[in-house]
Amino acid sequence: MSRVQLSVVALAAALVIGGGAFYLGRSSAVSHGGPQVAAPAAAASASGERKVLYWQDPMNPSARFDKPGKSPFMDMQLQPVYADEASDAGVKVSSQVQQNLGIRTAVVKRADVSTSFDAVGAVQFDERLNVAVQTRTAGYLERLAVRAPMERVAKGQALGTVFAPEWLGPLNELIALKRSGASAELVAAARERTRAMSIPADLVRQAEEGGTPNARYTLVAPAGGVIAELGVREGVAVSPGMTLFRIAGLEKVWAVAEVPEAQAVQLKRGQKVSAVLQADPGQTFTGTMQEILPQVNATTRTLQARFEVDNRGGKLVPGMLLRLQVAGPTASRLVVPSEAIIRTGTRAVAIVRKDNGAFEPREVKLGAELGDQLEVLQGLAEGDQVVASGQFLVDSEARLRSVLGSLAAAEPAATQASAPASMPASKAAAAAAASYMAQGKVESVEADSLTISHGAIAELKWPAMTMGFNKPSAKAFPDVKPGDSVHFEFKKKGDDYELVSVHRLGGAK
Repeated sequence: MSRVQLSVVALAAALVIGGGAFYLGRSSAVSHGGPQVAAPAAAASASGERKVLYWQDPMNPSARFDKPGKSPFMDMQLQPVYADEASDAGVKVSSQVQQNLGIRTAVVKRADVSTSFDAVGAVQFDERLNVAVQTRTAGYLERLAVRAPMERVAKGQALGTVFAPEWLGPLNELIALKRSGASAELVAAARERTRAMSIPADLVRQAEEGGTPNARYTLVAPAGGVIAELGVREGVAVSPGMTLFRIAGLEKVWAVAEVPEAQAVQLKRGQKVSAVLQADPGQTFTGTMQEILPQVNATTRTLQARFEVDNRGGKLVPGMLLRLQVAGPTASRLVVPSEAIIRTGTRAVAIVRKDNGAFEPREVKLGAELGDQLEVLQGLAEGDQVVASGQFLVDSEARLRSVLGSLAAAEPAATQASAPASMPASKAAAAAAASYMAQGKVESVEADSLTISHGAIAELKWPAMTMGFNKPSAKAFPDVKPGDSVHFEFKKKGDDYELVSVHRLGGAK
């Protein structure tokens, strides 16, 4: 092959190789250009994109939009709110800080509890067991067997001897009729007369059998107990219907307790009660609730509850003190430790630890006090974790004041500025009314406001935007003109923001 032919072949090969390289390069650009553009979306899809719930204006977060764009309120772009941000409510405190503060949590749970409560009652006689001993005839008390009040007597025990002269006539008449052999009708009429004069049957029988009348009879105790009242002395004259003795029974006694109104509504007739002697806790008694006396003590706001206590052993006497435990019905209730509830005077608040570790306040409605626990009627659910120790340290360390409304609802939390987590509680209130500084350009000057285009403000999580700021007065900042570059300070006042100071920068025109 000649030199010319070799040159032609080499040129042709070079053209073929160059064309192939160009084609391969173009194909690679086409085939790889698309994936390069879509790579971020593909990577985001593979890694799981953050879900946008809605868009909002940072200056007016209450307004929500379903797509991005420019805010109708301010000269700024709407900001997305992601699902993980929206659900992350509350205040987070690092685990190290929690450990340093000694934060302890408790679980809200259901428990079978009863509405039992304790009360102190004073022992009194059961007046339903009182018995009066009287005489139905005139006479004289010849001998007195019981000489002092509060003496114990047994049933059938002799109390005294009474001589009744009026009984001699009817008894002698009956004896005479029997001796004369009078008809049965006359004898029966004489017996009826003795019964009408309340002559004991034993004296009538003795007169008929022995033929000698006896007008002396012995008074005996109709029931056991103590002599609560002694109305006579030995040798005195007695008359019909006169109460000689009053015997108070001791088989059962009353325990009268002062019960607060809130607990009195839980009492029902027939409720069981266990009683312990205040002076000797080893002695126990049982009883039942009889009734609540219809009278309220205006000073102590209590009612008197009367309990019937078994006293067959006779160990209880009036004046003793009994510690009563009233048993109420058992029911399943949602309870929380008392120390986990913060009372502000107008409401009750619990600090709840969420699954993501954040803390949030919840206003709760409380029921009955059950010892060291409180019944929860509303605000908490079974299984919730509540802070039982260190609530106020959490408030100081994590600035829960802005979330809780200073635990007193002084103003809505949305109007307060958040403070750093390490800020002490004494400085947190000042942070709520703090001022903020920024730089920007004055766009327009109005009588009562300045419109300024400023950069991002990290403290308020604001992006760069153009917005209006109120003047403290119409004559404020007279030297500021549109186009000036300024350094300004502002603070929140109500629903708007007000300028505190405006300083023109050196490069301002």
